[in-house]
Amino acid sequence: MTGNAPWFRETEIFTSGAEGYHTFRIPALAVAPDGSILAICEGRRHGRDDFRAMYLVLKRSADNGVSWEDLQVLTGNEENTHNNPTVVVDSHTGTVWLGYCLGAFYVHMMRSGDNGVTWSEPVDITTDVKLPNWTRYDLAPGHGIQLRDGALVIPGDHTEGLRHDWIFSHSHVIYSDDHGASWKVGGSLGEATNECEVVETEDGGLYMTIRTARRDDKRRHYSRSKDSGMTWSEPAGIDELADPNCQASIVRYTRSDTHDRSRLILSSLNSRETRDHLTVRLSYDEGETWPISKTLYAGPSAYSDLAVGPDMTIHCLYERGDETPYESLRLAQFNLEWLTNGADTLG
Repeated sequence: MTGNAPWFRETEIFTSGAEGYHTFRIPALAVAPDGSILAICEGRRHGRDDFRAMYLVLKRSADNGVSWEDLQVLTGNEENTHNNPTVVVDSHTGTVWLGYCLGAFYVHMMRSGDNGVTWSEPVDITTDVKLPNWTRYDLAPGHGIQLRDGALVIPGDHTEGLRHDWIFSHSHVIYSDDHGASWKVGGSLGEATNECEVVETEDGGLYMTIRTARRDDKRRHYSRSKDSGMTWSEPAGIDELADPNCQASIVRYTRSDTHDRSRLILSSLNSRETRDHLTVRLSYDEGETWPISKTLYAGPSAYSDLAVGPDMTIHCLYERGDETPYESLRLAQFNLEWLTNGADTLG
């Protein structure tokens, strides 16, 4: 699927109003060690609002997206919200980890050792990854990453204290250096940082793409870490990346030591006021600039999550609709040639 000819396919995976759910929202996407595609999201049975996010659900494809297994409820109940699914694959052990938050306060983790077929019971890790003065707590949502040294890193954000003004919102990371046996708190960012995802840079640092908590700032923000997420640079806005205060996703596509050059891929909304124009961008310089840009869908769209398959197919699970962004979750699959209109190909 990654030959020299541009290739693109899109499949509707979750349809709001179907399968007993009013709305499906908040995509998390992973390619399991055996190549299976795991599409995870919140299942909101009784309404669209965030406080209706009572269940986390999964659909799985073992044939690269051609067909999909029936919907599987991973966890949930009618008592508390189960929100912000965030998935990370440990390629060293073959384990797929899924983190989420209970009531936007408690942090839980569950795992699969068989490529998403079955899952463990959730484990509460709140006391390990949440500081005493943190109140509201969310993971990414979307995906975390495994560093080259094997450590697992999951981004998130929190509020410090009881006030909800934007200055008390901070992005952060949690990590595991023992393949998920334990989890710890990493570094936090400066004020007004919110939902985020991370990618490891070629120099061993981290680059974080950030949704700002400032409603009057319509740009994507970023920060960098030189010590695996323990400390972070002052967050900065990117003038050329418009953003209507929405989540986005980032993934590494290639490294210069394994392919011909470095490539990072970003999916975000290219709009300043309305949630639409989901756009996929490509950077050749570790996120300094994003010279390649292609609109994936110009209509109503919102959250997205990226993953790369073993055949180098790019996968993007995203919220899409005709009247609102929350009518479906669709999986777009394409190659580098489609993204660059044939101007770039894997060397």
